[in-house]
Amino acid sequence: MSFKIIGTGKYVPEKVVTNDDLAKIVETSDEWIKKRVGVDERHLSSGETTSQMAFQAAKAALENAGVSPEELDLIIVSTVSGDTITPSMSCKIQQMLGASCNCYDINAACAAFLYLLETSAGHFARGKCKKALVVGAERLSALVDWSDRSTCVIFGDGAGAAVLEEGDCYLDSVFTVKGGDSVIKIPTHKGISPYFLGEQEKPFIHMQGQETFKYAVNALCTDIKTIMDRNSLTIDDIAYIIPHQANVRIIDFASKKLDIPIEKFVINMQKYGNTSSASIPIALDELGRSGKLKSGDLIIMCAFGGGLASGANLIRWEK
Repeated sequence: MSFKIIGTGKYVPEKVVTNDDLAKIVETSDEWIKKRVGVDERHLSSGETTSQMAFQAAKAALENAGVSPEELDLIIVSTVSGDTITPSMSCKIQQMLGASCNCYDINAACAAFLYLLETSAGHFARGKCKKALVVGAERLSALVDWSDRSTCVIFGDGAGAAVLEEGDCYLDSVFTVKGGDSVIKIPTHKGISPYFLGEQEKPFIHMQGQETFKYAVNALCTDIKTIMDRNSLTIDDIAYIIPHQANVRIIDFASKKLDIPIEKFVINMQKYGNTSSASIPIALDELGRSGKLKSGDLIIMCAFGGGLASGANLIRWEK
């Protein structure tokens, strides 16, 4: 026994910031950003907290599923940009929803939504859960160095959620973790201890662009191929691939390397930028509400990010 997805939801802030808007505060251009990243615009918080965005996405998913908060047995949230260190975002969302259930957070950076699904599958397999809510929510605008054009043009804010119930639609998964912070990291503030003598790195997103790109392409290709080979699938068997929305060139390179038509990949980063662990559930919600999915369709979701952590899973869509 695993689960099936019975509802999805998303929320993005109303404020839209275009590439031309960014060109007013940092040395860049619309042409440069589109060519290097594939983003036209992004939604940025002008007041919404991470938990408030998560709450709105969760409400939308519950409504889509026809499930009340009181029916939930589990809430798991992924974020690297929570409002507080404690309480966790899941605890805050539980209170905002009026739910009464087990809840906790997971941090696996941009790949974390896939880790939420894998963790949830364990609860269902042990008979500890009948309905669960998983949410990826990020306010990355709080973690960006707005003077660094190599990172500030990439990211956006938003949240995506899914409601799960008992079923047999979570078919397989693969995860790879290679610990290290040389490629991607977000330092915390060192605090004000008079005894700490270490240097303070800026508490913003630090990325080695070329190394991140190479890692991401390799992770996508390896994980997608592993899932397909292990389940004796061809690309004709897969309805859609939902990748982490980090950079359109990463997806394009992976498409060519795997010889998979780019049309199989769900791409929406042009509207939202990289929303880290929120990117896959946001894309899943848009795909699910588009009317393109049919019952029985197979979907691969795949992601990569800080950790370094990557993963992919295979689900059957039945809603």
